[in-house]
Amino acid sequence: MPAIKTKGLSKTYRVGFWGRRVDVLRDLTLEVESGEIFGYLGPNGAGKSTTIKLLLGLVRPTLGNGEVLDSPIGAARARSRIGFLPENPSFYEYLTGREFLAFCARLLSVPRSQRLEQVQSLLGDVGLSRAADLQIRKYSKGMVQRLGLAQALLGDPKLLILDEPMSGLDPIGRKEVRDLILRQKAAERTVFFSTHILPDVEVICDRVGILVDGKLVKTGPIAELLGEEIECIEITVADAPEPILRQVEAFILGSSLRQQSRAMVRVKGEAELEKVLSILVHAGCRVLSVIPHRRGLEEIFLAAHSEGGR
Repeated sequence: MPAIKTKGLSKTYRVGFWGRRVDVLRDLTLEVESGEIFGYLGPNGAGKSTTIKLLLGLVRPTLGNGEVLDSPIGAARARSRIGFLPENPSFYEYLTGREFLAFCARLLSVPRSQRLEQVQSLLGDVGLSRAADLQIRKYSKGMVQRLGLAQALLGDPKLLILDEPMSGLDPIGRKEVRDLILRQKAAERTVFFSTHILPDVEVICDRVGILVDGKLVKTGPIAELLGEEIECIEITVADAPEPILRQVEAFILGSSLRQQSRAMVRVKGEAELEKVLSILVHAGCRVLSVIPHRRGLEEIFLAAHSEGGR
């Protein structure tokens, strides 16, 4: 049973004095399966946040319909089982992190006997145990983001909807959030999140959808989109004389890149790799690395954006 299902979902706003029509989301037909991690990608203004508002029932669709957790979008029954993190969370700054989570737990009707344990556990999960009794006004942007993730997990939600959850986090914070999201899959929760940080998507997502100008232009499993085909192989070599580098130029893509005693060349496939390595090894050069490069999500995203903008 899909956790999220939409059919022809569209949203149009009227803006300006003359009520100019702006189609923010157009004919979104999408399914997100229960228990999967789905990455929702798109440039700024593509309609990602509008989609999330529609799924939560914060705004009403102009056309189309959808279901969340087997209930119509916006239904109270569905919203009570959703954990949500907005793109720019803003909390009561005079409360401490612990007090804020305890307050949210009361709003969610978490049993009194479970509140303290759940709050303490979530503070540890998002790396805020040491800052639990610090007022939120003293938190950095990244710490506020982590606190927002903790409140989204209160009450054991079945679906997490996260709008740019990696925003403002340093590399350590991003890793902690990635690990936290992956743990939600192990707990059989569904995670739907928007982001523009593509390397994180490749690591944690089962499937992705790419939104361009309000229209879903591509969707599918990460493994299927990336494929197994090698686009090129990168060779880094040290102490290669100039004549040797000129000799391998017949088999490489473009020209070699050189810095001090090192040089980097790229070849198309294994046949060219074998010839270049043979020349380098026989010349006594030190081969430092051989790295195959497959198609990345960034290339797929840029190609989809280019095609969708036509």
